[in-house]
Amino acid sequence: MIDLRQRATEPESLDLGVPEDEAIRSLRDLRRVNRWLGGRRSLLGAIRPFLAGGGRLLDVGCGSADLPAEVVARSPVPVTAVGVDVKLLHFRQAPATVRRVVGDARALPFPPASFDVVAASLFLHHFDGPEAAALLAALFRLARRALIVNDLHRGLVPFVFARSVFPFAFESRVSVEDGLLSIRRAFRPRELRQAFAEAAIPHVRIERRFPYRLVAVAEVGHGAKR
Repeated sequence: MIDLRQRATEPESLDLGVPEDEAIRSLRDLRRVNRWLGGRRSLLGAIRPFLAGGGRLLDVGCGSADLPAEVVARSPVPVTAVGVDVKLLHFRQAPATVRRVVGDARALPFPPASFDVVAASLFLHHFDGPEAAALLAALFRLARRALIVNDLHRGLVPFVFARSVFPFAFESRVSVEDGLLSIRRAFRPRELRQAFAEAAIPHVRIERRFPYRLVAVAEVGHGAKR
């Protein structure tokens, strides 16, 4: 049995680089995960209070930008969504409602407080230790209202579920392998809270969402160092 007491540290295949057709299939699988396993619902519920009057959303590590596109589509008021991903290929199937920026999340070309909400969905678990804290601090500086992290919850039940279901649900072998590794790389609530603390963002609300998600909301102005 896989030991899930500590976070895994090995890189995922999609981060290292896979053939273009495999990457496209894997991104298609990721959109299914967001649709059916709580990604959209978790993110929309967390973002909605901060964009009730409209505003600007930045989604970092957005893949093919299905989540920010869903925020725009469901908002009753105008929302400008910007998606950032390190690979141009990932934007090939991105909706036109999202402004797309190719860039490294660790060196984003935006001034401080330039977005009402900054979101990172299924992205933070790709970073370890001090790098995760540094990323959170950088993203928090870009937010006027809140930084929202939507990610997996590491545990035996989600791992066993994924190992049983992913081989039948996904088109791409990379999705199966990376999906299982993503769960092993994911945070538990205490670890995620510690990453925010190391980023000098001590006031963060972390909730577990069905089925296997963690959603962290750090509001600007709640005692964090800017």
